[in-house]
Amino acid sequence: MRLLAGLHYLVLAGLASWEDLDGALAEHAAFLTRWTSEQDVQTNEVQRAWGLLPAFLSVSDGRPLDLLELGPSAGLNLLWDRYRYRYSTGSWGDGDLQLSGDDRVPPPAGLLERRVTVARRRGIDLHPVDVTSEHGARLLQAFVWADQTARLERLRRAIEIVRTDPPYLMQGDYVEALPALLRGRREGTQVIVFQTASTMYLHRGSIERIHAALHEASRDGPLVFISTGAAESGFSLDVSHYPDGSSERLGVIDFHGEWLEWGA
Repeated sequence: MRLLAGLHYLVLAGLASWEDLDGALAEHAAFLTRWTSEQDVQTNEVQRAWGLLPAFLSVSDGRPLDLLELGPSAGLNLLWDRYRYRYSTGSWGDGDLQLSGDDRVPPPAGLLERRVTVARRRGIDLHPVDVTSEHGARLLQAFVWADQTARLERLRRAIEIVRTDPPYLMQGDYVEALPALLRGRREGTQVIVFQTASTMYLHRGSIERIHAALHEASRDGPLVFISTGAAESGFSLDVSHYPDGSSERLGVIDFHGEWLEWGA
């Protein structure tokens, strides 16, 4: 996967062609060797926001939202409220990028009538991607299969939206940093922490530390944790409420957000 992404990166830069892979491998052997040994896989699937939107709407209590994403990559999903959404039961938002999919079980129409405001959006990642730079934008595109043209076009449009007003991204280990980040809540806001396809790479002990930090932070006021987890097919879409720690499954979504079963 890293090798193909390295080749895709070169193609996107106009330095190689899919029509001459042997030539690209020979000419750029040093770059590709360094890339495959040093470059972590980096993806930021904005289509997942289509599955996340009903979750955000369902937990919103009317106050402005204070968002914190764990493992955001480039932060495309931190800007979920700037996109336009379409479901079989209705639509939401008026952004330039429209997201839709196969809503096998759609969210209720009444839920899509809710409106929210975002007071702050932050993300923390071991290796955040700056898509305001040409390298960062090309890096994210490189890890999308080159023949998935619709997915690439969606990513490019999301990158343009992010570039108009990027979220605040921090570099660091969110397991270690979470307690301090949660102490900086803004008065009069609702704190929502969320993650997609990130904590699945953590050990159980690290996940327990995250929940302990959320519980401790809830002493200063209730907060919500929206998270994807393992399901029979796709990701479960779960929400935990603190301080009581109660959890519920809101639905199941495709790994890339292509389909949704709300309430499943």
